[in-house]
Amino acid sequence: MLSIAPEKKRAKANAVDIYVGRRIRQRRRWQNMPQAALGEAIGVTFQQVQKYEKGSNRVGAGRLQQISDALEVHPSYFFEDMPDDTQSIGQGAPNQAYIPPEVIEFAASDEGVELIRAFSRVGNPNVRCRIVKLLKSLGEHDW
Repeated sequence: MLSIAPEKKRAKANAVDIYVGRRIRQRRRWQNMPQAALGEAIGVTFQQVQKYEKGSNRVGAGRLQQISDALEVHPSYFFEDMPDDTQSIGQGAPNQAYIPPEVIEFAASDEGVELIRAFSRVGNPNVRCRIVKLLKSLGEHDW
């Protein structure tokens, strides 16, 4: 009689996996490091890095340490500011300001990183205020 082993069900990534993946992506982009370079540094393909960043594959403790070393941060960096209620990741926890997903996505984009870097180099608060006003007024026009 043949016995067929039951299929193993892959555990779905949970909210913590997604949060850690977002933090990996943010840090990697902040370091101007392509996915392929991070993958090479930790011994995986860039596709695997993509899966980590999306939260579709879980990052084990050893791999997280490798990622931390490659991105020059302590492993705890990937858990900083995580909502207490992990079910609300992406929806905003009651004790934290809600950040819309499109803002997080923009901040992780090439343009977002460039804008944040440039803006953070402006030291004069009055100039910063004028830049914000300029951007607001430009956003009101149909170009």
